[in-house]
Amino acid sequence: MFTGIIDALGTVGTVEREPGHCRVSIATPYPDLEPGESVSINGVCLTVVSRSDEGGADFFVSAETLARSNLDRLDAGQVVNLERAVSLSTRLSGHMVQGHVDGKGRLASVAATDGAWRLSVALPATLHGYCVEKGSIALNGISLTLNSVGRPDGSEAFEVGLTIIPHTWDHTNLHALSVGDDLNVEVDVIAKYVERLCQPYLSR
Repeated sequence: MFTGIIDALGTVGTVEREPGHCRVSIATPYPDLEPGESVSINGVCLTVVSRSDEGGADFFVSAETLARSNLDRLDAGQVVNLERAVSLSTRLSGHMVQGHVDGKGRLASVAATDGAWRLSVALPATLHGYCVEKGSIALNGISLTLNSVGRPDGSEAFEVGLTIIPHTWDHTNLHALSVGDDLNVEVDVIAKYVERLCQPYLSR
C-alpha cells in the first residue's frame, strides 16, 4: 500500500527484455532495500528481486504489468517516480494507492498559470465513472486531485483537469513529460468497491 506521495526520483540503469517480461535495474536513494520489498515505480507496485548497498535495485516486470502500464517503454537513463510502501506510523498525506494500474492516460496539454501548472489528461472511457470533481486519482504514482472531469462524447477517451503545485512539479517526473506521453492511471479503489457492492441493487 502507498499514499501517492513520491519519496524520490530514480534513474533506470538497464532494461533486459525477454518475450513477455523484462528485468529492470534502477538506481534509488534507498540503501536499505530488502529483497521481497514492494516499491512503487511510476505508480506500479513492483517487488525488489535483488539490490546493492549503494541503492541499486532489480525488479521483474510481468506481461500483465507491461500491457497495462507505461513500463513497457522504460529505457536506460529515464527518470521514474519512487515511493516505498507505507508503514503503520506513516502519515497518509495522499490517498490509498495500491500500485495496481487500471490503465494508461495520455498527457493532452500543459500550461503554466498562476505559479502552478495546469494539466489535461485523456483517460479511457471505462474509467470515467470512477472520476469525480475534487476526487483523488494517481498518475504515475502521484496522488492528485481532479479539478474537472469531462464527459465522454462517444469517443474512447475523456479528459480530466489537474493543477500541479511547484513542489509536485519539481519533485516528480511530471516536469520531464511531453504532450502525448503516457501516464499510469490508478483510480480510487474505494470507488471500485462501492460500484461492486451496488451492482446487485442496480440490476434489480
